[in-house]
Amino acid sequence: MSFGGYSGQAYSPAGDKGRFVLPPLFRKAVKESSDGRVLCLMKHPTWTCLVGFGLSRKPELEAQLDREEEMAVRLGKDFDRDTRSSQLFGFQELPFDDSGRFVMPDHLRTLGQIEGGLYFQGGGRFFTLWNPDQLGKMGDDWAGAKAACESFLADAKAKGK
Repeated sequence: MSFGGYSGQAYSPAGDKGRFVLPPLFRKAVKESSDGRVLCLMKHPTWTCLVGFGLSRKPELEAQLDREEEMAVRLGKDFDRDTRSSQLFGFQELPFDDSGRFVMPDHLRTLGQIEGGLYFQGGGRFFTLWNPDQLGKMGDDWAGAKAACESFLADAKAKGK
């Protein structure tokens, strides 16, 4: 079976000892993409969130690098392949257990402004991990994700009572 991408939404409250849980929907997709339990995480280049994906994205990133370089050459623009490669491949590979638990490094928490729980939003080739407050600052293009996140937060709050 080929990897079908990341879709859907989920919420995961913050765990103890700086641990987070990759929700089942995303855990299954990452396992398929990584041939095992390896989650790749990095800061999104423009949004205040993190990007997650599995190891199968590595060849795609190499192809993206080639396309960007080719485009720059065609347009007569400068292209620093080493810098761009460092940006694309600067992700952390994090192991997770059968329950989806993983420890997020402090620098990623800081970059994504992650404080409490995580909202997960499918994005096809990758998924995003949000601090709900940061997601709330996004524009109207994100209305669906914001509504889903609010619903998940309300459910989590109700369960906490």
